[in-house]
Amino acid sequence: MKKYILSLVVQNNFGVLARISSLFARRGYNIDSISASPTNEPKITKITVVVEADDELIEKVFKQVSKLEEVEKVTQIDEKETICKELALLKIYTKDTVTSAEISNVVLEYEGKILEIQKDAITVELTDIPSNVDAFVKALSQFEILEMCRTGVTAL
Repeated sequence: MKKYILSLVVQNNFGVLARISSLFARRGYNIDSISASPTNEPKITKITVVVEADDELIEKVFKQVSKLEEVEKVTQIDEKETICKELALLKIYTKDTVTSAEISNVVLEYEGKILEIQKDAITVELTDIPSNVDAFVKALSQFEILEMCRTGVTAL
């Protein structure tokens, strides 16, 4: 199993996102992330879906999504060949200055940003390709992560 990124160009109709996500749910496919936004054309929405699957399963998903009436185009995206970004925000417990320095080094290594320094926590962000965000989160998991959220992938 590996992660696949699907980019869908759809008609901007009421409930289209619900229909697409329910297609995945009805077939037992787990969505790792999903993001949707209007495009420069008001009648078009772009939806990016990340799903973990094998080659056979992703082929089925691709075909089933393509059959939906409102879907105009489905493409598979390779994060290294297109512009593909995800944002992660993490609030990490800092018991002392040594921990703060270690966290800062990890953030610097991944070219992230420190957003806020509190007495006992640091809030950091990274915007990068999904695999680098995964590695960043893994590197910071040696510390106590108090809160974390990720936006999901968006791509052009």
